[in-house]
Amino acid sequence: MSWTFAATVDAIDGRDILGVDCGGRRIALYRLDGDFFATSDACPHQGAFLSDGCIVSHFVECAAHFALFDIRTGAPAGGPTTNSVKVFPTRVENGEIHVDIDG
Repeated sequence: MSWTFAATVDAIDGRDILGVDCGGRRIALYRLDGDFFATSDACPHQGAFLSDGCIVSHFVECAAHFALFDIRTGAPAGGPTTNSVKVFPTRVENGEIHVDIDG
């Protein structure tokens, strides 16, 4: 695994989603029920940033065309696409969120 620093835990406080550059990739970070998740930040429909969207239950809703994706699995759950979004493993150490960008 190739763990790469993405953000501090404090950086996502008070937010539903945080878009970051991580190891040369654009990643969206989420906190759900105290756990952290990461997906590609690009909606597979037309490339809009998922970090501009909102969380509905355990789904991220794309702000551009309202596609829904399960934050935990990347599976589509409605909207104009049947393509999944890539998910990445996360871990937290010493107040820092790390993402396995090769995962």
